[in-house]
Amino acid sequence: MAATKTFLAAVAAAGLLAACSSDPETTASTGGAGAGSGSVRPGSQEDLVANVGDRVFFDTALNGIRPDQRPVLVRQAQWLGQYPQNQVMVEGHADERGTREYNLALGQRRANSARDVLVASGVAGSRIQTISYGKDRPDALGSNEDAWARNRRAVTVVR
Repeated sequence: MAATKTFLAAVAAAGLLAACSSDPETTASTGGAGAGSGSVRPGSQEDLVANVGDRVFFDTALNGIRPDQRPVLVRQAQWLGQYPQNQVMVEGHADERGTREYNLALGQRRANSARDVLVASGVAGSRIQTISYGKDRPDALGSNEDAWARNRRAVTVVR
């Protein structure tokens, strides 16, 4: 509940900042944020997030890419093909359950799994680094299935 309120507050604050900093005519004529609107630089992290998706999620204690998550990585590979100058870091994460050592190892396996799909989809392995944060950088706070599900992830970050 607290994580949801925090998330909604952050979204509201971002919306207010965006509204204050954009020209209404420009925003109206371009259809808002996204590729081509001028507010998101092509090839940036923001472009990746807005137009492709920067993360994939995993089942509990597993590091295999779920069939419903594979298309995100394929789209990331296609996006990276458009921006050959970009290098990325794939961050592996785990939920709070388990020891720090276990979660660091699991996060690394998850990052490696995501990297393997990117490479198999045509991205040069030399453009991709991996790192594990284990349970040290949760996306969602809380000790419930919703928070755990959001924290079991691999995130692709443009460097």
